[in-house]
Amino acid sequence: MKFTVELKRGSISSALRDCGYAPLGIDPAAQELIFVKSLGRMYPRFHIYCKAVSGSHVFALNLHLDQKRPTYQGVSAHSGEYEGSIVEAEAKRISSTIHEAKPSL
Repeated sequence: MKFTVELKRGSISSALRDCGYAPLGIDPAAQELIFVKSLGRMYPRFHIYCKAVSGSHVFALNLHLDQKRPTYQGVSAHSGEYEGSIVEAEAKRISSTIHEAKPSL
């Protein structure tokens, strides 16, 4: 599921950490930050690819739910859900958490 968020302050990494996500790295080909949030030991987990839009404080997020790890070694194909009620609810939660963040004093 693709959606955007606008930060009022701080970094996208901090905002996603506040939502329970951990940084996983950078996709060098797409220049996107990668974040994950495990729902179990390793899987299922939410997976976000994140990229700044035109150098602004707006970020494009691409969220999906990995149900299990890739079946074959060296292959990135997985059992991911890119839409549905669970993914939609998580996107709303992320947007809400980022937009309702209080400035620190």
